[in-house]
Amino acid sequence: MSSKVKVKLNRSGVRSLLRSSEMQEMLSERAKEIQQRAGDGYEQDVFVGTNRANAMVSAATYQAKSDNMKNNTLLKAVK
Repeated sequence: MSSKVKVKLNRSGVRSLLRSSEMQEMLSERAKEIQQRAGDGYEQDVFVGTNRANAMVSAATYQAKSDNMKNNTLLKAVK
């Protein structure tokens, strides 16, 4: 005998969770791991958008940009 359960999310609570400093710290750690796997010339950044925190790893130097274009270094570093 199954009963249906309805779950209603608290939108403001979820938004505050996704923007929290704990979420930013977790994203920063993950971005740092990706940056280290990618190698020299890559940088990471964490910023808060409208609804959530975001992390970004990008090629900062010409050599890193060239390496990423030739080898898809960032895509491989994400695993």
